[in-house]
Amino acid sequence: MADRSARSGEDNRPTGIPVLRWEEPPEGPVLVLLDQTRLPAEEVELVCTDASALVEAIRSLAVRGAPLLGIAGAYGVALAAVRGFEVAEAAEALAGARPTAVNLAVGVRRAQAAHQEALARTGDARQAAAAALSAARALHREDAAASERMAAHGLALLDELLPAGGHRVLTHCNSGSLVSGGEGTAFAVALAAHRSGRLRRLWVDETRPLLQGARLTAYEAARNDMAYTLLTDNAAGSLFAAGEVDAVLIGADRIAADGSVANKVGSYPLAVLARYHHVPFIVVAPATTVDPATPDGASIEVEQRPGYEVTEVTAPQVPVAGAGGGIPVAPLGTQAYNPAFDVTPPELVTAIVTEDGVVSPVTTEALAALCARSRQVTIS
Repeated sequence: MADRSARSGEDNRPTGIPVLRWEEPPEGPVLVLLDQTRLPAEEVELVCTDASALVEAIRSLAVRGAPLLGIAGAYGVALAAVRGFEVAEAAEALAGARPTAVNLAVGVRRAQAAHQEALARTGDARQAAAAALSAARALHREDAAASERMAAHGLALLDELLPAGGHRVLTHCNSGSLVSGGEGTAFAVALAAHRSGRLRRLWVDETRPLLQGARLTAYEAARNDMAYTLLTDNAAGSLFAAGEVDAVLIGADRIAADGSVANKVGSYPLAVLARYHHVPFIVVAPATTVDPATPDGASIEVEQRPGYEVTEVTAPQVPVAGAGGGIPVAPLGTQAYNPAFDVTPPELVTAIVTEDGVVSPVTTEALAALCARSRQVTIS
């Protein structure tokens, strides 16, 4: 079950937006989410009392972004365990809520493994639930720390590739605090450049079909007083041609073993443009986004979204008439091709930045070595 509550119009939320938190009111534990479908018009919180409500929040994109999905999935397992629901069933539903983002399943399995281990060791359901919650909280803390390290590695790389400074960075979709336990992935690098006085301009793709650049990245850039400009996705080419882009920074939802990168649809055309115009194309993502079990880009399952997300537009508090609850912008019955992601081949990726370092050039061997280092750090 889920409930929504609207905040006041006053902007009293700190810069580090608390997009997800665990609370324990008298009526029982809940997971509280910032409903990202309502931004930037209003800040509304969604309260999930069970895993099924969280699954719906994930599918509707109320909570989204690869790292945050992993954290949410882990808390979802803990929520099921604490409230006495069937943990295996909840874990399966959560892990399959969005197929492309590998972090979701990673977070779910981590909390589920902690629960199973504690249950087998103690036979106590309460201790097992506590173990699942502890695993979720640990993942939350680790992601915040990883975000900080990614920002440092990414800024160092920008300075190495663009020693003149005054970086003009183009980004796509949303990769800031709204997708992370910290300050994000690609956006965190741009934010670090801004804070150090080295960001001249952040170019923000509106990012069709759900406008997550316009609604969310611009929202975060404004809150951080960054110099930013919003553009339509199909205007990016003219920016490159005019020499106005020094680097492209994007996040990722899954990185295959060969370095193929799945990110919000529209990323691949940017990589092609960047290569033609000799502009670095940089992917910033936690090491958990690298999936050794996915051999190449062709093996990545690309989520297909409902067609009405393209044939209709939605706006809060506006009368609606479309089948999907929006305002129709295409004739009734129009078929829409609406993949959530596209896949960029490794040869178009200048570098992949993770909390454990930078991979460049992007090769199967280099990514395997990165994953091995990451596992050693996790184990130790």
